[in-house]
Amino acid sequence: VRIQSQRDVGTRVEVTLTFDVDRNYEAAARQTEQEERIDLTGVRVLLVEDNDLNMEIAETFLIDAGASITKAFNGQQAVYAFSKAPAGTFDIILMDVMMPVMDGYEATRRIRSLNRLDAKTIPIVAMTANAFAEDVEESRSAGMNEHISKPLDIGKVKLTIARYIGRKRS
Repeated sequence: VRIQSQRDVGTRVEVTLTFDVDRNYEAAARQTEQEERIDLTGVRVLLVEDNDLNMEIAETFLIDAGASITKAFNGQQAVYAFSKAPAGTFDIILMDVMMPVMDGYEATRRIRSLNRLDAKTIPIVAMTANAFAEDVEESRSAGMNEHISKPLDIGKVKLTIARYIGRKRS
């Protein structure tokens, strides 16, 4: 910072900032463009979330991307919804981990143990604020395919869904 001042003339303030150029900016911009182009039309999601606001946010973004949503507010509801639906009803399950009644880990284990083929193969994605390596490992041990940290980055959620269901970007 440099300041020059002269009485009856004025003051000049000069601020010089040095910073590194973000070399990843273009890659991040391309990633964002890809995320925006993902079309989830017709994708059937079992969305499991106990927090009303988180449920509303995720539901809104997914519906805007074209997905259809079935909601469950705890793990027990998720297991029930999945087990009572005909095989192939859902394309993917987005599963909160920390919930009352039954947590996401137990719900995943119960879904995986059901005696039907889609229970073994449906992608189940953990959604949790717990983002340590041991949390990711616990998700995988319970039978989840992926682990997404909260707060949710909807672009990452859309990319994850597209990757697991083989959906191409439009």
